[in-house]
Amino acid sequence: MPTRRCILGLLLATLAAPAAADAEKLPVVASFSIIGDLVQEVGGDRVVVTTLVGPDGDAHVYQPTPADARRIAQAKVIFVNGLGFEGWLDRLIAAAKSKGTVVTLGSGVTSRAGEEGTDPHAWQNVANAKIYVGEIRDALIAADPPGAEAYRSRAENYLVRLDALDREIVDTLGAIPENRRRVVSTHDAFGYFSARYGVAFIAPQGVSTEAEASARDIVRIIQAVKQNQVGAVFLENIADPRLAKRIAAETGARIGGTLYSDALSGPGEGGANYIDMMRHNVRELAKALGP
Repeated sequence: MPTRRCILGLLLATLAAPAAADAEKLPVVASFSIIGDLVQEVGGDRVVVTTLVGPDGDAHVYQPTPADARRIAQAKVIFVNGLGFEGWLDRLIAAAKSKGTVVTLGSGVTSRAGEEGTDPHAWQNVANAKIYVGEIRDALIAADPPGAEAYRSRAENYLVRLDALDREIVDTLGAIPENRRRVVSTHDAFGYFSARYGVAFIAPQGVSTEAEASARDIVRIIQAVKQNQVGAVFLENIADPRLAKRIAAETGARIGGTLYSDALSGPGEGGANYIDMMRHNVRELAKALGP
């Protein structure tokens, strides 16, 4: 029969095993939840991904913590969106004295202009998410050459899934008459989606949520909704719902549900990973704009 000391030793060894395994993995940081999910898809069990701005979090206005600085300091690779999305992040990286490689994924896409400057929400077009995946793959290979085959294989498989997702979105929204594909969202986060998939979005706020919509903005949106016979007003998971509800109340447009714009949802809420997030948004749009 095992002695008490043997049993204790086995227990301690079991508890130490996951920590030892994690210590052998590549430590990486992602600025927010959507990038964190893409990195995890490519990295698999060779990486430990720490996400600074988690599900339902607003990276436009995030306030970093001392713990974030420590995570940045320990990371070998730091994945960021750029395009003006995380205005607080450069200062955090400098303060952490990070020696990790900073990979700015948004620099690889053809950016579009939003109402207040460059639109950072490039992931809303699946083609841009594919560019992100390719850059994530290359950065992980550079940081962890022995994992090159695994990273390439996982990225290739995920890109196939993204191609299928893109076709699914085109087919679903293409079945809706073009004159019905007009909606209101809380802020200007869907410009890339609109350009790729043919849904017109009107938003009372600009590309960032840092500045509140003015009374003039709201009046302008209400007039546009009435003039263009907008089908639905959508809430966003990162935004105060009162603005969308006011616009709906004053125009008679229906409330179309919640869209995920700048962040994934929590577990079990329909958008806990990138593919589920995009499918959720398309289902909500199709439901509100259909017959």
